Amino acid sequence: MLYAITPAALLILNLILNFELFTSYGFSDRNQSKQNIMYVRYNQFLLTAICYTVVDMTWGILYEHKEVQIFFPFIYYLTVFYFIFMLLTMLSWTHYMVAYLDNNGRPSQIFVHVARVLVIIGLVCLILNRFYHFIFFYNEKNEYVGEVGKNISFFLQIVFYVGITANMIAVAHKSKGRQKVRCKAVAVTSILLCVFLTFQIINAFFPFYAVGLMFGICLIHTFVQAGEKKEKEIHDNIALTMAEDYEAIFYIEIASGEYMSFSKSQKYMSMPSVENEKDFFKDTLESIERCVYPDDKEFAKSFYNKTTMLKKLEGRLSFSFKYRVIIKGEPRFFLFTVMREHNGQYLILYEKDIEDELNAEKALKENAEKTVTFGQIAESLASNYDEIYYVNIEKSSYVCYQVNNIYGQLEINKSGKDFYSECLSNIPRIVYKKDCERVAEFIYRNNMIAALEKRRDYSITYRIIASDTPKYTRMRVRKSSDGTHFIIGVENVDDEIQKEKEHINSLKNEKELARRDELTGVKNKTAYKEFETSVQGSIDNCMDYLSFALVLCDANNLKQINDTLGHKAGDEYIKEAAKLLCEIFIHSPVFRVGGDEFVVFLQGSNYESRHALMDKLRTRALENKNTGSGVILASGMSEYMPESDNFVSDIFERADKEMYENKKNLKNS
Repeated sequence: MLYAITPAALLILNLILNFELFTSYGFSDRNQSKQNIMYVRYNQFLLTAICYTVVDMTWGILYEHKEVQIFFPFIYYLTVFYFIFMLLTMLSWTHYMVAYLDNNGRPSQIFVHVARVLVIIGLVCLILNRFYHFIFFYNEKNEYVGEVGKNISFFLQIVFYVGITANMIAVAHKSKGRQKVRCKAVAVTSILLCVFLTFQIINAFFPFYAVGLMFGICLIHTFVQAGEKKEKEIHDNIALTMAEDYEAIFYIEIASGEYMSFSKSQKYMSMPSVENEKDFFKDTLESIERCVYPDDKEFAKSFYNKTTMLKKLEGRLSFSFKYRVIIKGEPRFFLFTVMREHNGQYLILYEKDIEDELNAEKALKENAEKTVTFGQIAESLASNYDEIYYVNIEKSSYVCYQVNNIYGQLEINKSGKDFYSECLSNIPRIVYKKDCERVAEFIYRNNMIAALEKRRDYSITYRIIASDTPKYTRMRVRKSSDGTHFIIGVENVDDEIQKEKEHINSLKNEKELARRDELTGVKNKTAYKEFETSVQGSIDNCMDYLSFALVLCDANNLKQINDTLGHKAGDEYIKEAAKLLCEIFIHSPVFRVGGDEFVVFLQGSNYESRHALMDKLRTRALENKNTGSGVILASGMSEYMPESDNFVSDIFERADKEMYENKKNLKNS
């Protein structure tokens, strides 16, 4: 009876610790996502451990009464199952490790095949043992006697566990942070099974292997399962807070199309809200047929293709598009933003209702503080910040998610017990002296609580010392959705502040202001008239060495945009046109001489490469027309010909005619 107590204790402990895993993920990997398969594999290992302990416990109870002849057949076959389930725990443990590492490479496949071979050899030997007792037998007194085959079987398993342990240690060496600790826990579990198998060889009448399983399961629960559960809760809390600004967030695996969706607003969901689904692109196309405004269906479908999304993300962090979705029988404009997750394996799509903003002619803004549904979503969204702190309001403990370190060697802990006291000790060392008092007052917990009672978030801009130079930094604080944590984002805004300062300085120059177009920032019509007068003076003075060209541009579809989307959208279209011209003709002055009309004066290097630059401009116009995104500019160019041109207006008229020819070609293309 004493023998049976240990496996019985393991059985009870196993069921208590892992009951939630059993009910949440089950034992079948059918229709499971890649992430959930890891938990299913672990449940299968736990199931084989349960079967092993039940067999071991029952054998211990019956073996106490081995003299009762009716029990002997059961004792014998329980011994057979004892060896079978021991081998199956080894096989299921191997499958779990491969799933945990998400690794189907050659080393993992070798371990799986070796484990299967050992199981098959073990089964064959147990069948043959009925006739040739080279693993075990029972003597005339019904006493168990182990043979050399048993020790060989145990030794092969020990060697196998040693190999698995070495592999996990190598993986742990390459890992960082909590993942390193978890890999070490898995490695220690493997070595424990190895050690207790060794003890089992020495003494067959004590359940050493069951003890090893007990210790191993406790280690995995403490350092792996509990840690992952806590991280998931943290990421979900951050997601609940950040997702309030969006109707839905979709997290899509590029290779398989599997996805997860997260929504705080069931009212606006245009795609089914589920935890895990198999094919995002297929499901979305079906959803478009049901939910999208008829005139926008073909446009919407053009984006939901893996190849199209990846191509649009080339060379940029994200791209956006909008179309109308039917909500309660009425069309509403939704903005969809797609970005690539930082390690390149996932796409993240944000869905936001912007109908109210369009109707009110408010500027469209993208909120940079979105973050997390699960672990990797948290890291992707955190890329908007240099660091994110998740601070327990009551206990002051915190976890820091550090995405990059642009300020050099700032030694900030990944986690700690007292966020406020650590900040106060770091402020004199890191923060610019004149800003220390303001930052300390901002960090004070009661001030944070009071400030967030009346508003959603609040922030402070201050300077830190990096490489002996003050750099501007912004800290923004929000509460988690359950009100138990602060979510604090820290970002570098030094470039932004410096640009604002430069902009303010330039605005102080009244003469410059009088010649600067208020909407686009390029030179205005007044500046062009003055410039034209200056160039005309050079022509009148017969400066034969003067070489220049004029480029005239007109933004297509402006009236349509103003009529359908409002003048605010039209203004944005004009600004985009000016930006495009400044990017292409980087060394030439750009003038806005009418509502949607621009003149570019080409001289120097831009004049030398004028034909190539014009080809580039017209190619961009065609591309934008074909894709339906971006500004479409009709353009014409005319060069100054000293032998025939007496007035700048002559050159202007030729460029104007060529521009209208180009405008016709764009409409007919």
